[in-house]
Amino acid sequence: MSYSDQLHKSQYAGIGMTSDRTRKRLIDQLRTMGINDTNVLDVMQSLPRHVFVDEALASRAYENTALPIGHGQTISQPYTVALMTQTLLNKPRAKVLEIGTGCGYQTAVLAPLCTQVVSIERIVKLHRAARDRLYDLGVRNVVFRHGDGFAGMTDYAPFDGILAAAVSEDVPPELIDQLAIGGRVVMPVGRDARQHLIVIDKTSNGLVQQEIEAVRFVPRLAGLG
Repeated sequence: MSYSDQLHKSQYAGIGMTSDRTRKRLIDQLRTMGINDTNVLDVMQSLPRHVFVDEALASRAYENTALPIGHGQTISQPYTVALMTQTLLNKPRAKVLEIGTGCGYQTAVLAPLCTQVVSIERIVKLHRAARDRLYDLGVRNVVFRHGDGFAGMTDYAPFDGILAAAVSEDVPPELIDQLAIGGRVVMPVGRDARQHLIVIDKTSNGLVQQEIEAVRFVPRLAGLG
């Protein structure tokens, strides 16, 4: 049984199957853009993105574009989600910290590919909605928390991977401290229009950083909502 077949029989089975054609079109587009991790592509093809957006926007759910989810936030462009996931999971990573749950779409992409995901969201209404949505989808390996994700989550550290879906001017040292040796951070860094997706690998000899490409993310929020 293929990975895709297993996924259809488990977490996302039978949900929104009428959108199969538009999902496949999106996945084909992601392939042409350089996404080549078959596990990531299988998950995204099986995942009903339309349940993560308002009903009024459901017809646009499988476009390769970011869409508003309320509270000044967006569901990320599928290409960005695929790129960040593929980059983070360059090797198996059992425990992953996600900063910025949002609507839960990125969380739902990570969940079938990791043993455990710890996801933190500042905006309590988004946190609760994402938690309930993924529960309804049958996802049981995600720990949801309301709080400041850039402070990390010491109760679950160390993490094999950390992914941030909101930009910060720099990488908070708390995240590096909570990253296991051999772990990887993928996150946008910068301000305004000058943002870049970066990767930091934590090795026994120190940190290795590289820049992936220019991106545009919502800014880091102050305080909790």
